[in-house]
Amino acid sequence: MLNPLDMTGRRILVTGASSGIGRETAVLLSRLGARVVLVARNRQRLEETRCLLEGTGHEAEAFDLCGYERIPHWIRDLAKRYGPFDGLVHSAGIQMTATLKTMEAEHVEVLWRTNVMASLWLAKGYRHPEANNSGGSLVFISSIAGLVGQPALCAYSASKAAVIGLTRSAAVELARQKIRVNCIAPAHVATRMSLEFGAGLTSEQYEAIEKEHPLGIGEAADVANATAFLLSEAARWITGSVLVVDGGYTAR
Repeated sequence: MLNPLDMTGRRILVTGASSGIGRETAVLLSRLGARVVLVARNRQRLEETRCLLEGTGHEAEAFDLCGYERIPHWIRDLAKRYGPFDGLVHSAGIQMTATLKTMEAEHVEVLWRTNVMASLWLAKGYRHPEANNSGGSLVFISSIAGLVGQPALCAYSASKAAVIGLTRSAAVELARQKIRVNCIAPAHVATRMSLEFGAGLTSEQYEAIEKEHPLGIGEAADVANATAFLLSEAARWITGSVLVVDGGYTAR
């Protein structure tokens, strides 16, 4: 029986693979037959992810994406060692909650390096003929914060909106190389990062967030499923799109 999500033989690079959406995506891709290159800063947690993967041919690479200038050369080096990539998922990201009054420049700079500059340079690196397998699919994890306004999230929202702009322009520019570029805009998803965010809320505040999602708070698997779809041949005619995965948050 034909499985349009089959990834057998494909090599996919996944950033942020040490936890949350990145880890769940890597696990799902391995179950679909892909060979996954896991990327994050913490090697120990990457190895924990690798132990969860099915099949063989998976690799773990510790790398700090804040040093974005090194990304293009690094991706080509990975491709030389493991083979060219058929897809890339940029799940690594930083969330920062701060009002305009309290935000600090150094915190915003780190946020921008990881969420925006790393995205740009990952696309720059992937497009190189030595890095990709004659095309493929780029998937960036944005956020509904890049689509709707929320208090105390100006810097974070700006970074995620920038990823959406990058997605649309890169999709047009890279179409001639048969590289598709899309992004996903999740709402509140139960991950380690969201739990850290929720730790600073009262029970009443967290319940208010839950009520804003008609289908309830999402799980990392919900975003992983959408990512696998955009990577697969089932989405072969989709590029420059923002796939909202939000449990109905923006439908209100």
